[in-house]
Formats: sequence, structure tokens, C-alpha cells
Amino acid sequence: MQDDEGSLFILPLSPSHDSMIFKLRSYKPEDFETLYEIDQACYEPAIAYSRRELRNYLRFPGANCLVAEAGGETAGFIITAHAREWGYIITIDVLESYRRHGAGSLLLAEIERKLAASGVREVSLETATDNGSAIAFWRKHGYRKRGVKRGYYPGGRDAFSMGKLLA
Repeated sequence: MQDDEGSLFILPLSPSHDSMIFKLRSYKPEDFETLYEIDQACYEPAIAYSRRELRNYLRFPGANCLVAEAGGETAGFIITAHAREWGYIITIDVLESYRRHGAGSLLLAEIERKLAASGVREVSLETATDNGSAIAFWRKHGYRKRGVKRGYYPGGRDAFSMGKLLA
């Protein structure tokens, strides 16, 4: 269901999720500080983005950012970029209190829909090899490991390169 501003209201994905309702909408410049704070809360300092990095990602050619809200509060966001048939998930951040309620899955499903509508056929991302919950999340949504990037993260942590073909 959409409101007059084009925001998308989405109910939980399945009965196993509680009755939290998320509103998905496009990023607005006034969201920036909130998104920065969420990124800082979601990732350890060595991995979280600086304000400059986050601004740069939001300005990438083909960048798209969706924001999830629940009860008037920003619950999370996803940033992607794309060129022609290739898409890339830069980050997906969901505050801990909204995790396991479907916000991440809803953000991902809607951004994949938008990417596909833009002609993207394949999406890729990186995730830390030691982040079991993230790996499980991506696998649940059809992403598969394509290789390992040694020393990808600060401190020499490795990352899996993962990808998915969009239908």
C-alpha cells in the first residue's frame, strides 16, 4: 500500500514476525545524521563509515537509498549503486531493536525490485567471513559465496564476495 507521498507501507513478511509495520521511503538529505548514527550503532568503529564516506556513497552514480521507519522512528536503511546490468549493495543497516522483525528483508526485497526495474540483472556485496548472522541473512535471500577477499576490512579481516542473479 502507498500513501500520497509515494511511501510504501509493508506488513511483516510472515506470521512468525510480530505485528510491527514498516514504512519504506526514499532517502532525504535531512536523514543523513540519523543514518550516520545508525551506521555507527550497527558496526564496530573500524568498519563503520565516516560521515565523508557515507556522503560519498549516497552520491555515487546510480546510488539509491531506502529508509525503513516504524512508529515514526528510523529503523534502518540500505544503500546500493548500479551501472547498466550490475548492482552493488553498499550497506544494509538495521538497529538492533528492529532486527528479526523483517525490516532488513523488506528493505532488501524493495531495493532488489528497484534495481531490477532499472535493468540490473546481477547484484553483489561483501560481508565479513566471521559474521555468521549476516552470511545466513544473505544466503536466506538467495546470495551465494563467490570468493574471498583477503584483508578486505580494517585489521586484515577477510570478506566473502557474494552475489545473486535477479529474475
